[in-house]
Amino acid sequence: MKKNALRAVVEMGFIVFLFYANLLMGEFERSGMGQKRGLAWAIEDVLTRANFEIAMIAAFIGYVFFEFLRKRF
Repeated sequence: MKKNALRAVVEMGFIVFLFYANLLMGEFERSGMGQKRGLAWAIEDVLTRANFEIAMIAAFIGYVFFEFLRKRF
């Protein structure tokens, strides 16, 4: 049980990391304000409660999906 919980935390953490990395990269694209306002502003703009909730929901769905695939194949 402890091993499964650790696996879930690691996999969900990785999904959350990818989510935030994608958001941060988006701030520095041509249309993003990150280039004009800087890295500190971009990080502050990305780290919001709404984004955290979305990241956690996406991580949970991703974890459940990959566990389904792991057990299926």
